[in-house]
Amino acid sequence: MAVARPIDTLHMGRDRVIGAWEQDGVLIDPGPASTVTTVLEALGDAEVRAILLTHIHLDHAGGAGTLIRRFPAARVYVHEIGVPHVIDPSRLLASAARLYGEDRMDELWGETLPVDADRVTPLRGGESIEGFDVLHAPGHASHHVVYLDPGDGSAYVGDVAGVRIPPAGRTLMPTPPPEINVEAWLASLAALAAHRPERLRLTHFGEIAGAEASAAQLDAAAAALRRASELACPGDRDAFLAAIEGEVADQPGEEAERMRSAMPLEQVWLGLERYWRKRAGD
Repeated sequence: MAVARPIDTLHMGRDRVIGAWEQDGVLIDPGPASTVTTVLEALGDAEVRAILLTHIHLDHAGGAGTLIRRFPAARVYVHEIGVPHVIDPSRLLASAARLYGEDRMDELWGETLPVDADRVTPLRGGESIEGFDVLHAPGHASHHVVYLDPGDGSAYVGDVAGVRIPPAGRTLMPTPPPEINVEAWLASLAALAAHRPERLRLTHFGEIAGAEASAAQLDAAAAALRRASELACPGDRDAFLAAIEGEVADQPGEEAERMRSAMPLEQVWLGLERYWRKRAGD
């Protein structure tokens, strides 16, 4: 059985913020273009035959266009909704620039390159590809998927199971605009739990081993999502940010710093504020 290995991308020079995973020539969520050099160094002489994206956000997928040039036989797999943005990332980059500021884009994410259309395989959920089963898992984004390894029971979960910076145990949920859907996310957590994964492999950050610990993490993610959603419902930005910052700060300093980097708190607010505005409009 192929052994999965974590690759800490050392985003912005910090460990335990963004992690990629490699297993038998398959690279899952390679991270942003700004950390491709770190990923390549970790890969060494390993050849990559496939790049699997849980979703297209730059911290997970921004390096795909660069890596596909380094590995000319590789293919990129992504949900069909995300395919146009992998082929032409201009709208994705414009959206990110509004969130982070144009002046920080290169520092944070590097040069996000397009992927040729003939090297992209669209997914819908329910497929088996490159040894993994694909579970459509919307909520964080409409195009989010989880990759399930039937060989060892692992689930590569992207952002579905939240942000948890080891060794601290607190879980918080990354809820950036524009696509947060709390009900869909809770349903995705339930669908993933029904598969009874033996371990969860998080982008932010690391592995949670064992069926019992994995089930507890999914429960913690659902509880954290409900709590954040309820805090945001009244529409009081300052009260929301104070409450979430209190939860983040209630950890050792290194873990708190890394959590803020993995999920900027203003974006946590903006995504949920937009979710409740859309609910009110409906």
